[in-house]
Amino acid sequence: MAAGSPCASCKLLRRRCAKNCIFAPYFPSDDPHKFAMVHKVFGASNVSKMLQELPVHQRADAVSSLVYEANARMRDPVYGCVGVISFLQNQVSHLQMQLAMAQAEVLCIQMQQESSMANQQMHTDDKSFLLHNSINTMPQFMNFASGSVVQGPFKIESL
Repeated sequence: MAAGSPCASCKLLRRRCAKNCIFAPYFPSDDPHKFAMVHKVFGASNVSKMLQELPVHQRADAVSSLVYEANARMRDPVYGCVGVISFLQNQVSHLQMQLAMAQAEVLCIQMQQESSMANQQMHTDDKSFLLHNSINTMPQFMNFASGSVVQGPFKIESL
């Protein structure tokens, strides 16, 4: 950190920011609230120990996680991140249930439309069948002059 501008942690802890300050790269002086939350939840000593135990390339991710957890703990001191995760899982389950219901409703509507189309097609086929058969069988029913008696739709007996 620059000699005249201490990092947010050193500013909050009212100490001189050293060249090798473990907090300086992750808690800049322009965002003091970020370190204040982490310090309140975890304590500066614990955060310092955690960061020292990690390789340098993992520290930024660790600080990001600590800030997120501290923020969640400030909002919900009992459950923290677990409360957020649980809430989001419940929301996902609820939305999945709504999606399944909507998909079932779409399927029902599609089946009703297919059934309606099939009924219309059958109704049209019945009409054409009746029309076709009535034209072809009409001469049989009109053969009364020959002395025949019609007993059924297609049975003709001689007298």
